[in-house]
Amino acid sequence: MTSVEIFDSTLRDGAQGEGISFSVGDKLAIVRALDAFGVDYIEAGNPGSNPKDLEFFRRAGALALQNARLCAFGSTCRKGEAPGDDPNVRSLLDAGTPSVCIFGKAWDLHVTQVLGASLAENLRLVTDTVRFLKVAGREVIFDAEHFFDGYQNNSAYAMKVLAAARAAGADALCLCDTNGGTLPEEIRRTVEAVCAAYPDARVGIHCHNDSGCAVASSLAAVRAGATQVQGTFIGIGERCGNADLSAVIPALRLKMGRDCRGDLPNLRHTAGAIAELCNLSLSTNKPYVGASAFAHKGGMHIDGVSKLSRSFEHIPPEAVGNERRFLMSEVSGRTTVLAKLSKVAPELTKNSPEVAEIVAKLKELEHDGFQFEAADASFELMVLRTLKRYQPHFTLGMYRISGEYPFPDGDQSASAMLSVSVDGQQETTAAMGHGPVHALDTALRKALSVFYPQLARVRLTDYKVRVLSGRDATASTVRVLIESSDGETTWTTVGVSTDIIAASWQALTDSIEYILHQKEAETQCP
Repeated sequence: MTSVEIFDSTLRDGAQGEGISFSVGDKLAIVRALDAFGVDYIEAGNPGSNPKDLEFFRRAGALALQNARLCAFGSTCRKGEAPGDDPNVRSLLDAGTPSVCIFGKAWDLHVTQVLGASLAENLRLVTDTVRFLKVAGREVIFDAEHFFDGYQNNSAYAMKVLAAARAAGADALCLCDTNGGTLPEEIRRTVEAVCAAYPDARVGIHCHNDSGCAVASSLAAVRAGATQVQGTFIGIGERCGNADLSAVIPALRLKMGRDCRGDLPNLRHTAGAIAELCNLSLSTNKPYVGASAFAHKGGMHIDGVSKLSRSFEHIPPEAVGNERRFLMSEVSGRTTVLAKLSKVAPELTKNSPEVAEIVAKLKELEHDGFQFEAADASFELMVLRTLKRYQPHFTLGMYRISGEYPFPDGDQSASAMLSVSVDGQQETTAAMGHGPVHALDTALRKALSVFYPQLARVRLTDYKVRVLSGRDATASTVRVLIESSDGETTWTTVGVSTDIIAASWQALTDSIEYILHQKEAETQCP
């Protein structure tokens, strides 16, 4: 089976996505992540476009890459000029990368109406630029821009552009669906025609996602003979983005049996790291790498997965570094609950009366507005309380919250006072905060740290509020989800009330109770 090269354009095409802005440090970190994962090429940007990319290429030269080849990106020389006189072309050599990727016009409409050149002049630009870079000792990947639109409009000319690049020494010919509007079947037919015309050439595919088909089109191109796939991790890019390599790579390996590089068990980690550097949340429903990719909620689904995982999972989650999750909800049956109980009460069976009690309690709470599918910590505590296997670590005496405007202490707008008791010992404290919940959270941790010093490491990392019904306006029931971390683990808890402070208090206290219970259980393990 012919191997497929993975050409990553996260740092170039991905950087053109709305809201994406990489620092030089970000770009270097992404290069390291992609190299560790094992892609073949990293298209790192256009050295002639801005000072930041110039600085990046200067610093990237010191990187000792183990797997990937850095690739500078640019265009053919400007009309009427020789490549050696074009500063943008010369910057490709100054970047010092072993490979360069240049794009040229393959759609006659673009040549005449956008570039303002003759068809013959455009062929000269392609020929001279490729030859100039080859003479300089670079591997040259030629991106035929708007190739599919050009092939549909004037196939003879689009093929002449490829012929010019190939004759000048281009090492690879990449066909670009720049507008992202070509459907997979048309991609397949066109790639087949190109591969038949150039049987000895490395043919690549570069798809945008404007019709939602970028991944499917990339895979169709490979079936048609393409041996290089260009795309971006997590699919970022201009407009609707590019072909998502975090979906393309596992599909090539696990579905199509193609030989392509990439540390699949590290796929989810790499996608998450890149998302973080992009300042994006990794979408939960991302194929293969999203948190919900192998999350099961329906009782029948969970029963099937528990008996035979492939009955409801197209691949093993661990193959791409992901994990199976069972979600708790009002549609959960005994099998679902039982799967979640394996850690808390492994001795229980499907027919245990305790399981029926837990299912009934779950449905009662969800009817009241609780949601446990994203709040595993609160679910575990609910189970322990229902089974009467839980002793609270503290009790609340009282809390009082006040807020005022203008803010009395800079941007700290609220104060909280509370008292708690632990084993009969009472602690009363107060704290200021950026709002009432922050003040209450700070006061609670301050008071409990007297008894549990380990809480000093615990931090609230996310806070979400959802209004469950708008019928009562500001008196509506709200659900609060709180994510907490101690630097090693992360957990989520939930609270529900018509009082947002009371709902927040439920979630806050569950967060503290959960981590204290976990640490206590760890110390009791043999």
